[in-house]
Amino acid sequence: MNRYSPLPALAIALAAVVLTGCAAPQATGINAVPPVIEHIHGVAADPRGDNLFVATHAGIFTLTPAGTISGPIGGHDFDAMGFTVLDDALFASGHPGTQTPAELGAPNLGVIRSDDFGETWSPIALNGTTDFHVLTAGPNGTLYGIASDSVDLLVSTDDGQEWTRGATLAAVDLAATNDGLYAAAEEGLLVSTDNGVSFTPVADAPLLYTLDSRPDGSLAGIGTDGALWSQNTEGTWERLDALQGAAQAFTVLDDDLFVVVDDRGIVQITPDDTTVLAPAR
Repeated sequence: MNRYSPLPALAIALAAVVLTGCAAPQATGINAVPPVIEHIHGVAADPRGDNLFVATHAGIFTLTPAGTISGPIGGHDFDAMGFTVLDDALFASGHPGTQTPAELGAPNLGVIRSDDFGETWSPIALNGTTDFHVLTAGPNGTLYGIASDSVDLLVSTDDGQEWTRGATLAAVDLAATNDGLYAAAEEGLLVSTDNGVSFTPVADAPLLYTLDSRPDGSLAGIGTDGALWSQNTEGTWERLDALQGAAQAFTVLDDDLFVVVDDRGIVQITPDDTTVLAPAR
């Protein structure tokens, strides 16, 4: 679920919310323009139910299955460049917004944590110094990240408090399974079976720039050819739907349920259907 600055910004209409987190003024007249969010960096499932978290340039929003977007949660307008969910905790990184408390760090947030689903946040580590553009959680609770100013993998086994350096790799996204840590890198898909100390190529994989893991341990991602790719449990890859434009974010919600952010907006894809949950403007 990456945050690729080279990709075009995507503006998605919001109903009755503004980016400051305050209540939106009532629209007047038929020409009233709804507010928008831009630069979606990541999407993730809300563990409490069917909603999605949408990490953006101006905070983290909530998207319901009916397409209603609200937020930013708690009025927090920080730029969530990195975002991941581990059990019931949210972890984020990026840059402060105009309303961000100073203790969370500036000009970079480092790693911050919320234990109330985004209503409040606490500084955890590297606050003020580090901006993670890639941040993901493994099934065993390990956190993995890549900072914007480094090509070294960073690994934490204590909920983000202490970080150690792993392999050096030019990766744009990470996904962790029970079998290993996978990296979408310039040279192709890589895997580490020693918790990020070293990586080896995965044979016959497409060239991907977003990556996520399924509940069954297989992978899916968006290829540089502009299509959704899916791997089965035997390791074989299948090319599925073509996207419209480049993907800004991607996540797997279930074995055959994917969400991608592309030129259409926030889009849900299943083997039988494609649904635009929140259209682009």
